[in-house]
Formats: sequence, structure tokens, C-alpha cells
Amino acid sequence: MKLTVRSANATDLAAIHAVHAAAFGNAQGPEIVALVDGLLGDASARPLHSLVAEVDGRVVGHVLFTAVTIQPGDPDISAQILAPLAVLPEVQGKGVGGALVNSGLRLLGAAGVVLVFVLGYPDYYSRFGFRPARARGFHAPYAIPAEHDDAWMVQELRSGVIGRVRGTVRCADTLNDPRHWCE
Repeated sequence: MKLTVRSANATDLAAIHAVHAAAFGNAQGPEIVALVDGLLGDASARPLHSLVAEVDGRVVGHVLFTAVTIQPGDPDISAQILAPLAVLPEVQGKGVGGALVNSGLRLLGAAGVVLVFVLGYPDYYSRFGFRPARARGFHAPYAIPAEHDDAWMVQELRSGVIGRVRGTVRCADTLNDPRHWCE
């Protein structure tokens, strides 16, 4: 399997929709596809980084990183959130998601982003260096139930930021909806 990761373009939109619909199924797929469309068109999500993974020229995965702010916070802190990540079911467990996450983190670090947040499975995202965010002084936009507290995570891309900055993360308008925060 020859896997490549690249920046998404407008011609990838139908394939991106198909990946999210298949990965999240009938119950959540339409909502996630609408979230992706909303974030791609949301000026408050900028700058954003949309990456696709391809195998033999076919889009099999997608990840989106969008801008966030930390309030109160340092205006010089550049931060992003990873949401959503999807991989076609038939290639899950083959490194596609990891390639997307790692490529995104490298791209963000090179762009000067110092913090990246995610709400997701701790066992999965901890592999990439994400750690519980609330324990490090960062609150989610909406309360996360105590039993899922470790699912709200952060990664520092430049050392010395965690411990110096604390606050509540504010996302793009599209993502600032309580239904997106039920892990």
C-alpha cells in the first residue's frame, strides 16, 4: 500500500464527504460531513489545514485542523484543533490516520502553531503526544463529562508554552456548538 498525504483541494470535496460518511456511518456521517463543510467555509476557522491521504490516487482519509484561541490568553499564541479525522473503514488500522495526524503536526509546527487540541480517544491520540488538556490548564469550550475528561487533549509543539498559558479554548463558529462536545 503506497500512502501519500497532501493538502486537500476543491476537487477532493466529494471524496472527503465519502470518507467521513463511511467512517462515521449512517448515524453520525451526515452530521460530520456538514461539520466539515461548515468549517471549510467558516472564516473564523482560518487559518485551516485540510489534508487528505491517498492510496493509489484514491482518497482514503481526511483530517482538518482549524484555528482556536485561548481566553484569556496571549494573542501571540497560535493554536489549532484537530477535528474531524476520518479513514475509510477498509483501510483503518493500516497507519492512514497516523500518517494524517503526524503530517498535520509537522505542517502546523513549521507554520508556527504551538498548541494543538483534540477531543478524541485517549488511547489513540496519546500515541502522537497528546495529553489531557484540563490537567494542563486548558478548558474545553463546553463541559466534558468527568468520565471522559481525558478525551480533551493538548499537544505542545514548542516547549515552554504549557504552564505559561492557561484558559478556555474558543473554536471556530461552526465548531462552537455543544453537540460537537459530547465525547
